[in-house]
Amino acid sequence: MFSNKSAAWIMWFIGSIFYAYQYVLRVMPNIMMQDIMLKYQINAAVFGQFSGVYYIGYALVHIPVGILLDRFGPKKIMPIFMILTVIGMAPLVFSDFWLYPIIGRTLIGIGSSSAILGVFKIIRMSFSEEKFAWMLSLSVTIGLLGAIYGGAPVQYLHQYFGFEQVVIFAMMTGLFLSAITFWVLPKYEANQHPQGMIQEIRTVFGNAKVIGICILAGLMVGPLEGFADVWGTTFLKTVYGIDATVAAGLPSMMYFGMMFGGPALSFIAEKTKGYLSVVFACAVVMALAFVVLLTTAMSTAALSVLFFVVGMLCAYQILAIAYAATCVPKQVAGLTSAVANMIIMLFGYVFHAVMGKIIDVFAMTPEGFIFGIGVIPTALAMAAVGFGWMIVRQKRS
Repeated sequence: MFSNKSAAWIMWFIGSIFYAYQYVLRVMPNIMMQDIMLKYQINAAVFGQFSGVYYIGYALVHIPVGILLDRFGPKKIMPIFMILTVIGMAPLVFSDFWLYPIIGRTLIGIGSSSAILGVFKIIRMSFSEEKFAWMLSLSVTIGLLGAIYGGAPVQYLHQYFGFEQVVIFAMMTGLFLSAITFWVLPKYEANQHPQGMIQEIRTVFGNAKVIGICILAGLMVGPLEGFADVWGTTFLKTVYGIDATVAAGLPSMMYFGMMFGGPALSFIAEKTKGYLSVVFACAVVMALAFVVLLTTAMSTAALSVLFFVVGMLCAYQILAIAYAATCVPKQVAGLTSAVANMIIMLFGYVFHAVMGKIIDVFAMTPEGFIFGIGVIPTALAMAAVGFGWMIVRQKRS
């Protein structure tokens, strides 16, 4: 741990701010869907692919980014990846050829990956292990503020200045954040890459229980990464006929709820020692909530409450990652956290691709959105069955 506590808190705060910034970038396509589809003459299926490649870039570089953070430290690595997110946004403004925004969206995902991994690294090297879950919850809370303000406020700016001006503003913000990060973060004598890294990777990927937990947790990301990140706003406008600004703000209630859900679920799981049981309950309740959303005409107030509750339950990800890390030797707990987050985030692409294809088959009609969003409760039900089976098996053993 650092002896200089002020430096530790500064590093943690900067990492958390970057985590908030990447959340804004994640939800921006939700607001700009019609502009992007019109500019590049693409359909919903292609737009789903565009939104989803973020998660491919985000997830696939987790292990390399983790190694780079170990070798060179956050001060040198995080600013570089912040600049990657800025480069990734540029094609939306400066190119009319559709391939470049796809590549750019992938770069945004790659750059964003260092946010959560940087937070993992900073917390582990700056604070005691006992404070890891609590500090991570605080970082997630700060990050979710970015998701909230990536909704209605960005929609407001978008209406008055146009989507290209909003993208340029986001790019300038990223450059400023990169510069301030390199300037503010203290120097750190980073650890050298351990010789046994390959063996540690094999240990994690060879643990069937860890992989099973990650896959089941991945089936539960639909409400946040599928609905709130991209399809929620258009769903509410198309199916419920809600005003664009209100529709952009409502899915942000999920992020608002998750701010409270992180500490609350962590407290419940810690007191009951039932991490898997809490995650199982989250899957069941979220599945029922989306069934109600798709089958019942709800008021704006009721939708706000529903999304807030679902958002609280979306904090299951913290519990799943923390529990997965307890299933391996302590020396690979950090790597396990990165692998768990990587696998879970990969499912973001699956949801966007499948939902986009279904919505496009129905030509973006209300029926198409109902069937497309219906993928979410289906996957949640599958996760509930899987976690229920794991709980029964655990009790028997």
